[in-house]
Amino acid sequence: MTQVEFDLEHWQTVLAGKKPNAILRTAFEHFENIAIAFSGAEDVVLIDLACRLHDRVKVFTLDTGRLHPETYRFIEQVRERYPIELDVLYPDAEAIRELVSHKGLFSFYRDGHQECCAIRKVGPLKRKLATLDAWITGQRRDQNPDTRATLVEVEADTAFAGRHGRLIKFNPLCNWTSQQVWDHIEAFEVPYNALHRHGFRSIGCEPCTRPTLPHQPEREGRWWWEDSAKKECGLHRKPQ
Repeated sequence: MTQVEFDLEHWQTVLAGKKPNAILRTAFEHFENIAIAFSGAEDVVLIDLACRLHDRVKVFTLDTGRLHPETYRFIEQVRERYPIELDVLYPDAEAIRELVSHKGLFSFYRDGHQECCAIRKVGPLKRKLATLDAWITGQRRDQNPDTRATLVEVEADTAFAGRHGRLIKFNPLCNWTSQQVWDHIEAFEVPYNALHRHGFRSIGCEPCTRPTLPHQPEREGRWWWEDSAKKECGLHRKPQ
């Protein structure tokens, strides 16, 4: 089945409130040209679940060039643990050179993170998604009440296009809590980023990530100098 034939409205109704396995099974049954976006703990839970359901799981991850050393080791742990096809994406080198030459290495503290993220994250993601019919993310509603509270199990991606135009986006963990994610990690000994042991709950680039306090939403540790409603790098942002 292609993204054109996929009856989105029907499957939004059918999958509403369903568990991750049901959502993943539907995704793999309807799309061959589909991949999991991998960066954090939620995404490895998806990989762990997907590899129990499907024998040829495609995964991609973004190497922005500014990740923590622990994150690079984490990526290799996942590559070695699971029988996945892992595609590591990189930003355009000339665009990075231009940004750093004109604004320095830390312009995001002054100008906001969107420009840097557009080059290091959104650009590579856009190029990758243009080769797919659907993708799978580890987003959850409780990650950020300001930006993800209305997340649904499956949707048409309104920010990016697939290889034939419309791109379908599955969010199998949208109904899960952080505790459920970590319960699964513990129960099945799923690899996770060592930074989680040091108070980091949502992990991005090194200059833009810090530990959070127990009472804070997990994405408070990202771009802490900006308003909470802006704590998206552009990978999941809805157009205004």
